[in-house]
Amino acid sequence: MPRSPRTAPSWALLLRLLALLRPPGLGEACSCAPAHPQRHVCHSALAIRAKISSEKVVPASANPADTQKMIRYEIKQIKMFKGFEKVKDVQYIYTPFDSSLCGVKLEANSQKQYLLTGQVLNDGKVFIHLCNYIEPWENLSFLQRESLNHHYLLNCGCQITTCYTLPCTISARNECLWTDWLLERKLYGYQAQHYVCLKHVDGTCRWYQGRLPLRKEFVDIIQP
Repeated sequence: MPRSPRTAPSWALLLRLLALLRPPGLGEACSCAPAHPQRHVCHSALAIRAKISSEKVVPASANPADTQKMIRYEIKQIKMFKGFEKVKDVQYIYTPFDSSLCGVKLEANSQKQYLLTGQVLNDGKVFIHLCNYIEPWENLSFLQRESLNHHYLLNCGCQITTCYTLPCTISARNECLWTDWLLERKLYGYQAQHYVCLKHVDGTCRWYQGRLPLRKEFVDIIQP
């Protein structure tokens, strides 16, 4: 479940947490566990469609001893899909300046639009990093765009588990197996782009792609 506003950390704390989560031996690398877009949206505090107007490097805190920097992006919010109860209109978003802390580089002063998911901090500021789901709007499939309005948020009770190696098994009735990494060796493949994990009246969760059936590979993995 998304964090409540009462427990949302400050950005200084988030920077420290990201530094601690950096894998040993990869001091200059950002590493994130893969997740299906539906799971990203469900676990984020905010999801918006926006354009980037400008960017500016700012201090991470008011403490002069703190040498951490942030990038502050000024945005034009086009549509909000999630986060209404935390913030009505987003003017700025913040991300770590240091790429090893998963800072996000976005194109400013262009016509490119983005889907942005992230956290809303105690002070109301929006914080994003590479472990959030951040994609150019033009890269999203029709199903993904439609699901931002309906299916993703209505089915957050479903658990989506990443399948890395065979055999893949389901351990709960409300679980769907995500197999893009196994079958395509890519993060956001066909299943991420064209399938939603939906909860049915019997409490089970299953992949859904409109009127089209599941691909045979998915059926073979789920029903060995």
